[in-house]
Amino acid sequence: MRFLKTLIWVTVIVGLIVFAINNWVPVSVSLWGGLRLDSKLPALVIASFLLGFFPLYFVHRTMLWRMQRRIVSLEGNQRSYAPVAPISPPPSPPPSYASGDAI
Repeated sequence: MRFLKTLIWVTVIVGLIVFAINNWVPVSVSLWGGLRLDSKLPALVIASFLLGFFPLYFVHRTMLWRMQRRIVSLEGNQRSYAPVAPISPPPSPPPSYASGDAI
């Protein structure tokens, strides 16, 4: 699984490098109040990716941390209980002889 994760990240990074090399052109972004931002296209794309990626990544890591704490807490509670002997089923009732036959 770690190999697959590494392979995906290497593919993303190589893709970004190829994109940056092929699209190294200046772009102008209109901001509020007549402000304009002049930047290279790859920097703008990478910044946009990071602005979308990091908040969701932090939410994901927070959820994993909370779930891990919850699992540890539940496992600790389970260990604190004394083991209880299994309950045996009740004995079966003796057979009834409706016709009065004896064994």
